[in-house]
Amino acid sequence: MPDPTTPAMLTDGRREALSSSLAQVNRLVLGKETAVTMSFVALLADGHILIEDLPGLGKTTLAHAMAATVGLEFQRVQFTSDLLPSDVVGVSVYEGSARRFEFHGGPVFTNVLLADEINRAPPRTQSALLEAMAEQQVTVDGTTHRLPDPFFVIATQNPVDLSGTYPLPDSQLDRFLLRLNLGYPDRDAERALLAGSDRRTLIAETVPRLGAADLKALREAVGGIHASAALIDYVQALLARSRQHPGVRVGLSPRAGLALLRASRAFALLQGRDHALPDDVQTLFPLIATHRLVADADAAGDGLADSILQAVPVD
Repeated sequence: MPDPTTPAMLTDGRREALSSSLAQVNRLVLGKETAVTMSFVALLADGHILIEDLPGLGKTTLAHAMAATVGLEFQRVQFTSDLLPSDVVGVSVYEGSARRFEFHGGPVFTNVLLADEINRAPPRTQSALLEAMAEQQVTVDGTTHRLPDPFFVIATQNPVDLSGTYPLPDSQLDRFLLRLNLGYPDRDAERALLAGSDRRTLIAETVPRLGAADLKALREAVGGIHASAALIDYVQALLARSRQHPGVRVGLSPRAGLALLRASRAFALLQGRDHALPDDVQTLFPLIATHRLVADADAAGDGLADSILQAVPVD
């Protein structure tokens, strides 16, 4: 009897629901097929994404569309310089009638959290998300509170307007499975946006295609995607090369390798396969590695991941 976590056990209904979910988000976020696919990769791989791009290119729309399509609760936090950690995770308030402190959860207690312009908040507030993203829990006044399952963070930052911002530390960048760029839409997609209905109206009318139980089953199926010994050797070779590659001061950790394998399995599932391929690793490597690599002062960080890929042959 097949293992219940294998892709073979996925029902046709769930496979169809996943496909229709992907198509629905693409109808809501026009011209961003790659970014939408990678957002589903992160969701299925139980990871989080950082979208680094200019305002007005669809970052918020993508987050809303993902939450609405998967039928999950959504919260948005606008990160600002005066935002406190308690504004994110919650606070304990003394209840006179009960004569005790009662915890009131913050917006982090949701399924999909949009952390908008995360680099505008001071480091103390940024770090409030660290435990939530890594452990799916928060600790306030010595008491640990579990977050809803699933818990998916979509954080954004503007790479151009850096005045009054606080760069994310390496420890927090490492919590993001993928870093994405949306970019400007092509001519046809932009025309459809200008001539079509308001995105907020369309999202409000969106019918969920998946539920929490479906997502749980899909994540279990991701764990059942086969990664051969040769593929693991390839991932390990990429990690080793990153630690000695010219222009790299700090290479990739084993956790980055685990993230790469997990994302490759999720990508394979989206492609309808029960095994991951080197092509999956190569597609995802720049999105996983670029924000984790620390470049030398005189090196161009954005090109390092591609350079490492070219330096490691596929056996």
